[in-house]
Amino acid sequence: MEHLAIMKKSWGLTDKILSGQKKIESRWYSAKRQPWDNAKEGETIYFKDSGSPVSIKAEASKVMQFAGLTPRRVGEILNKYGNDIGIEKEEVPGFFKRFKDKKYCILVFLKNPQEIKPFEIDKTGFGMMSAWITVESVKALQMKNPV
Repeated sequence: MEHLAIMKKSWGLTDKILSGQKKIESRWYSAKRQPWDNAKEGETIYFKDSGSPVSIKAEASKVMQFAGLTPRRVGEILNKYGNDIGIEKEEVPGFFKRFKDKKYCILVFLKNPQEIKPFEIDKTGFGMMSAWITVESVKALQMKNPV
């Protein structure tokens, strides 16, 4: 399977992926959602900032999942992995506040991040708010006739 991760542009995380500063993509949820039980070691993850074309890909070198999180456990995960998630030390308290009540966390360890020729996607059928899409091939999402 291949994955498309849509990033919040204002957080500037795609630049951190390319520079190698962000080595882990994290997703925090109140209920199980994509890519829970779907992302596997060796699979390709494509990245795009919201409102921009897909422009980066990386390989998953490891996937960790945490369930039944408590605020204490969220803090432990952020303290242990925050730097590799791309969170500056002074930003950890803000992210803790945002994630402390989440029940699930997925960490996808990234290797070989690289820029690719940008392409637009069509998310029809996946929901406008989908931030992670798992498909057989990301080429299936590629817009045939971008405007």
